[in-house]
Amino acid sequence: MIPGSFSYHRPASVSDAVKLLASLGEDARPLAGGHSLVPMMKLRLAAPTHLVDLHGVAGLRGLRRDGNAIVIGAMTTQHELLASDEIAKALPILHETALLIADPQVRYRGTIGGNVANGDPGNDLPALMMVLGATYRLEGPSGARDVAAAEFYQGAYFTALEPGEILTSVTIPVPPSGHGYAYEKLKRKVGDYATAAAAVVLTMAGGKVASCTIGLTNLHETPLLAAEASQVVIGTALDAAALKQAAAAAQAIMAPAADARGPVEYRKHVGGIMVMRALERAKSRLA
Repeated sequence: MIPGSFSYHRPASVSDAVKLLASLGEDARPLAGGHSLVPMMKLRLAAPTHLVDLHGVAGLRGLRRDGNAIVIGAMTTQHELLASDEIAKALPILHETALLIADPQVRYRGTIGGNVANGDPGNDLPALMMVLGATYRLEGPSGARDVAAAEFYQGAYFTALEPGEILTSVTIPVPPSGHGYAYEKLKRKVGDYATAAAAVVLTMAGGKVASCTIGLTNLHETPLLAAEASQVVIGTALDAAALKQAAAAAQAIMAPAADARGPVEYRKHVGGIMVMRALERAKSRLA
């Protein structure tokens, strides 16, 4: 199908983009990579009368080290994340996860900001951002504010973004050296959303888990932090019993939709398996 008619705007700065979105109101939508918005427009599920293209805003691109954190501009593409030595060294789980997003053609165009900002429960990066303790910089008519990724997602496609605001950058604390990490994703085919996926970052001391954070993708209307599942493995050697307990605790908070990827019980079952696999692989990577 063909989208409805719209006016096209290409601001040159963040302030110009914010002014446009504020003045145009609910009839305007920001355009990043377009992989979510454009298909919805073609299906007439979204019909903005104004598109504000962010590709001309140079300040939204690139990444840099800021002390013990990595700051990534919202318009930085997934391909650029994969090409970054800094990301590979400091945030290897982000490199691993970005490699599992869709396919190379999509990653050349898809942006980190678009992936985390639109509230799609099937996107891979939101749960990972929660696991990593990331913070989002939001800028709008009232100025700039920072919102923790864990507090950003409020429902399917419903986030903490206020009218006229855009997400301009993502700040991610660098995990401690020697940490274990893994992102396990089950999907039907290359390019598909996850049937179920789990992200894990952990540390161990004396053969026992000292810290652990577990995130879940596409197993609820929002990304999830599996806090109880994380707590279950603290102090264990991640033996078979601990893995099963963690999977059960994670499954207890899952509420996936029944869709073409499978019925609810199947998706919860494989969600538990993804948690166990991610924990095992994270442990195997400990330095």
